[in-house]
Amino acid sequence: MHLAHFALLIDDYDKAIAYYTNVLGFQLLEDTQLDEHKRWVRVATTLNAETSILLAKASNEQQLSRVGNQTGGRVFLFLHTENFTEYYERLLQHDVKIIRPITHEAWGTVCVFEDMYGNLWDLIQPITNGNA
Repeated sequence: MHLAHFALLIDDYDKAIAYYTNVLGFQLLEDTQLDEHKRWVRVATTLNAETSILLAKASNEQQLSRVGNQTGGRVFLFLHTENFTEYYERLLQHDVKIIRPITHEAWGTVCVFEDMYGNLWDLIQPITNGNA
């Protein structure tokens, strides 16, 4: 078993696709029109990732109220990188809001950033084999 997809509530498909691909550098895996209002849109860190984010457009007021706050203000997503400095610079170049600055922990390097909706992400370069 593995986690295939998880839904991330958004307010606009095209805006979300542009952000997650152009700003965060994700790959667009699928964009299929299901009906007049609904699309099946998946993005992931790589084309062969086991898990993808399903960009799910809010369809009612209750869902819209959760866009950007699906976890009550806690960090929601954990993005691992092998090159923290390069990815952190990418975030700065795209004016991504850094919520908590870089810290070096026993388990790796981390900072918290906010996506375009207000979801909080940990950017982490874990220590593996004694390397940060």
